[in-house]
Amino acid sequence: MIDSSILKKSIKERFGHSDCSIFSAPGRINLIGEHTDYNGGFVLPASIDKCISLAIVPNDTSTVNLYSIDYDESVSFDVDGEKPEQQWASYVYGVIQEMKKRGASPGGFDAVFGGDVPLGAGMSSSAALESVFGIALNTLFNLGFDKRELAKIGQMTEHNYVGVRCGIMDQFASLFGQAGKVIKLDCRSLEYELFPFEPKGIKLVLIDTMVKHSLASSEYNVRRAQCEAGVAVIAKHKEGVELLRDVTLEDLDAHKDEMDPEVYRRCHFVISENQRLLDGCEALSKGDYELFGQKMFRTHEGLSKEYGVSCEELDFIVEIARSVDGVLGARMMGGGFGGCVIAMVREESYDEYVSKVRAAYKERFGKDPRVIDVVISDGARQW
Repeated sequence: MIDSSILKKSIKERFGHSDCSIFSAPGRINLIGEHTDYNGGFVLPASIDKCISLAIVPNDTSTVNLYSIDYDESVSFDVDGEKPEQQWASYVYGVIQEMKKRGASPGGFDAVFGGDVPLGAGMSSSAALESVFGIALNTLFNLGFDKRELAKIGQMTEHNYVGVRCGIMDQFASLFGQAGKVIKLDCRSLEYELFPFEPKGIKLVLIDTMVKHSLASSEYNVRRAQCEAGVAVIAKHKEGVELLRDVTLEDLDAHKDEMDPEVYRRCHFVISENQRLLDGCEALSKGDYELFGQKMFRTHEGLSKEYGVSCEELDFIVEIARSVDGVLGARMMGGGFGGCVIAMVREESYDEYVSKVRAAYKERFGKDPRVIDVVISDGARQW
């Protein structure tokens, strides 16, 4: 988290305010439950110790004055005016507009913000930005939204003002997260349950491949269509089937011959992944982190071989993780075709794992991976 003294100094220098309110909202990881969200299934995210933090003061006008420390850029716009050109400011503008659509009247304000959520690593810096402004405006202007509605406001900001048709997991995790807990989120009902995640002597570490293959966006749409094709086959034989969440492996196998083999593999992964997540939560409730780690490895295997969204770089890192005794589990995290591998590593094996990945990855791909340590921490809050 960026030091609050930096925010206070910046808002005084930029806007002359000696007093201000400080808020923060974190990025997130997802331990199990990939490509399950748009199939009505479960995800298992957690908020982390990488945040976007904000110093803010209402200014009794309709003008919003923003300064981004990370971009070193300033933007001003009217709450009733046109969307600003800078994309980072569009997130703030979008949150305001989505609040207005719901009958709220946030006023103008002066704000400076910055953070340490790694950009481009799949840790949802955009959701953190939406969440920190959401909770700040909700608090300062007494708008009366609960956290579930703030998550929807963040999601609709992405849909309507940024052009990203994301699910709700990222915003939900940023707002509802708790230190030492993971969130089992039902993406259909938005019901959630917290499970303990405080393994003694075990660290969470992400290895960023530093690549993002161009297939990511186009193949995402293909996977969604394949899942829908599988649902369409089962729906002809079983009432009440709307999403893969409604389909069992028995249903799928009974009608395997009616669908394309690739469609079958995609659907098999999603249905198995939902069950794997439920089994993983049971393992966590018993404190069985070794079993949970095994399920992470199995998730990666499914994402790579059944769902077809991994890549050479991700598979390479996971294979190294399998070769180190103290790595309990590892898998690619996010949509795929690049991004990060998340791993659970015993503290005494951490140096071996990281050094082994760094050396082998540099030799194989000619570039240095980025190593990011994370700790599961509290969600969005006022300081």
